[in-house]
Amino acid sequence: MSRVEPKKPSVCTSGPLNIQSVRESLSVLHGVIISCYGPFGRIKQIHNGTGGCVLTTSQSSALFNGFSVSKPVAKLLVASVRNHISCFGDSGLFAANLCCHLVDRSFNLNIARHTVINISRSLLNTCICYLSSDDCACKIKVDFDSSKPLLCLIRSVVSSKPACMLTTQEADYLSTLILKAFICTIPDKPGPNIVLGKSVVVPIEGCSVLESSVVSGLLIEMPEFCWSRSVPSSGLPSIDIKLALFSISLSGDLGDTGEGTLSLLRGVDTERVMLEQLLILGRKLVDDRINFLLCQKVIHPSLKQYLKEHGVVVVDRLGAALMESMSQMTGAQPIASLGSIPYTCYGSLQGLQKLSIGSKLYMHLIPTGSSVCSFVLCNRSETSLKELTRTCEAAERVLQLTLKNPWVLLGGGCTETHLAAMLRYKSAHVPSSCLTQLNCTAAEYQQVTNGFCISLESVARNLEHDGGEMFIDLQRGHCWSAAPDSAVDFLRSDSGQQCGCGMHRKREGFKWNALGSWYEPFCPRGSTETHSYPKADKLVFDCFAAKCNALQVAVNTASLILDLSYVIEDHN
Repeated sequence: MSRVEPKKPSVCTSGPLNIQSVRESLSVLHGVIISCYGPFGRIKQIHNGTGGCVLTTSQSSALFNGFSVSKPVAKLLVASVRNHISCFGDSGLFAANLCCHLVDRSFNLNIARHTVINISRSLLNTCICYLSSDDCACKIKVDFDSSKPLLCLIRSVVSSKPACMLTTQEADYLSTLILKAFICTIPDKPGPNIVLGKSVVVPIEGCSVLESSVVSGLLIEMPEFCWSRSVPSSGLPSIDIKLALFSISLSGDLGDTGEGTLSLLRGVDTERVMLEQLLILGRKLVDDRINFLLCQKVIHPSLKQYLKEHGVVVVDRLGAALMESMSQMTGAQPIASLGSIPYTCYGSLQGLQKLSIGSKLYMHLIPTGSSVCSFVLCNRSETSLKELTRTCEAAERVLQLTLKNPWVLLGGGCTETHLAAMLRYKSAHVPSSCLTQLNCTAAEYQQVTNGFCISLESVARNLEHDGGEMFIDLQRGHCWSAAPDSAVDFLRSDSGQQCGCGMHRKREGFKWNALGSWYEPFCPRGSTETHSYPKADKLVFDCFAAKCNALQVAVNTASLILDLSYVIEDHN
């Protein structure tokens, strides 16, 4: 009892929160975000203070799930970004980066916080309305008759993850495979309720990325010694395979028989009774001409042996991860009972075969026209393979979002600088009715707008990590980068270089301004073929749905941080 301590009261801090404490809470986190932002960002290694595995990444999904924060303001930001990433899979660093810039700029303004919040939300609404309009000059319609825009989008996702350690050739090859795997998940038959199939990643360590491939159907890893235990002496069945898929354990343990109350009579041998039930199940499967039995959990050795003797291929310990894909591919319904099995629960396969990939052996389940495939993903080391797996999953999610909303935004910082130019131009002619609705003066509106635009431009500037200069052209509002110590040469030359997204080339007559400095507001023009896919082969795109949501998350989270008045912490 000497160690029992009285419970401490919760600590409540009233506000508004101290500006310096909020800045200190976000400064380290913001520094980490900036340093790994973009394709030339720096790689981070994360590990806890007591040891354990080291996480090497520059990807938002791994970064924000890999570390913990203690400050309430930082927790709020991390939680918002995690929620965005779980839904959209991309643009997490953009959301966090912009949020931190907005908070920092807002603290520099001598304006009431509620006024800053109202104006910021109005500017956000202006951005979303512009991005959704037909007049938007920083988005492109995706034409699914051509693979080029989708390949550019995938390549933009892949090349922005330096921890994958890919060469240009490998990035191009992998982008093609990701697109191929995604196309395999789209059903052939149209219908009112189309459900996309599954692309299951099969990681292979120690091989070149160029050895990666896409295989129709599913692969189940099966070492050599497991073949004799699973495959009957007659070998694999040839064609038209009928299978049963079990989600419960067939080990014979009473605890795995399912839910409900179990009554036992005195003197009953439960193990023998369960084994008899399993063998009755085995005879039922044989009578129904089942060729292939799959079980998510463990199968009793006696049942395995009985089924093998009757020419049934038996595979257990399938795991929960493959159950949904297996059911979708074969048409089998997972069986969760040892009782009567409806005939409609069974599924089918076109064939089975033994497949060797690298140093591993797999059982290849060949489907009958299914939208399920296996993405055999290779890389040289475990660290880069894990990062590549996360990248491919993010790219697949981006493609799914693009299929639903077929637009892409210009990448390389061009959307940010274009939006900033658009906001500056519109804020120069803001109507008095808008000021009345926001309950602010024209000067306050201009100050908040300027801070909002500088925050957008700062995000674009964070793409540069090697001391180069960033510029904005005063015609279209695109972002341009000059190598370190070559800003003068950049301004003097009339042609050659491309903007950040790659859509436009530098040519004579362009007017320039250093990114982040003041310029006379102008109306950013689009190309004469707005929304059409340009002729350039390798462009940088961002997912429309992911980036639009990330923009909203950044502004709303910044507004929430600015509006914080109390923090209640329980230190017990």
